[in-house]
Amino acid sequence: MLGKFKASAVAALCVTVVGAGLTGCSDESLENWDPLASESRKAEVDRFTGTKKIDVGGKSVNVSCAGGYADGTPVVVLLPGAGDGLDKMAPLQKTLSEKHRVCSYDRLGAGASDQPDGPQDFAAVGKTLTGVLDRVAGDGPVVLVGHSLGGLIAARYAPDHQDRVKGLVLLDATPPTMGGDIKKAIPESATGPAAQLRAQNLAMVQGNNPEKLVIADGEVRSAGGIPVEVVKHGKPYLAAVPQYGQRLEHAWSEGQRKWLALSSRSKLTTAAKSEHYIYVDQPDVAVQAVERVAAQAAK
Repeated sequence: MLGKFKASAVAALCVTVVGAGLTGCSDESLENWDPLASESRKAEVDRFTGTKKIDVGGKSVNVSCAGGYADGTPVVVLLPGAGDGLDKMAPLQKTLSEKHRVCSYDRLGAGASDQPDGPQDFAAVGKTLTGVLDRVAGDGPVVLVGHSLGGLIAARYAPDHQDRVKGLVLLDATPPTMGGDIKKAIPESATGPAAQLRAQNLAMVQGNNPEKLVIADGEVRSAGGIPVEVVKHGKPYLAAVPQYGQRLEHAWSEGQRKWLALSSRSKLTTAAKSEHYIYVDQPDVAVQAVERVAAQAAK
């Protein structure tokens, strides 16, 4: 979630872009929608190739899929970071589709999907994710691959959907206690770029982001014994933050370790040559992690 730090343009800890004035999504418009009873879950899997718009709870969601579908094998679903559309992960999707069925989508407020109606919580974004999975995987198994905020969403979703989520890959995922971590790493008395970074990210976790998602801190809940690979950045780019950079790097590393509590089969690795965008800096590391988890999930 921490974009590349520059003194002239402070990057967000868990998003790439924080858009002022963008509308968000509440679960109000979806409160009466039961994804488990949706027609899409009952229907056959949509095996389309390319990009198309699908209806999820009355909202248009932009979805892209590639690769062949095989019954019983997991569908890999990519979740980009906040401020990123599915196009950001297109090269990764293309590579993975040589061996797997791979789909990605724009969350409400991102890319070519509809804008949400108001503030969102994790339950609301989870309903949208469920609608997408119903369409592209039906009742079949899935492996969720999330970068930054997408990783946080995947990790929050998996414990409540163990019937379908059979593996997780978290690529420098937003830590589960991001808000508290920022407050501890950068005190309220900070000035200059560090103060700007603190204020920007606290506003962002409170919902001032393109998806209007309130990113509440929480404990890591178990997703059972599914394979989980947590991959963190190896280049200490956060150290560039004046005075508090080392604290931020430490907090981020500790946050990655917290995700190991997701499963008894969790594994933490470091992408030594990567900053935040691991799948861009070292795509081979991301691909290999997904392939390992997908192979285990298929057993």
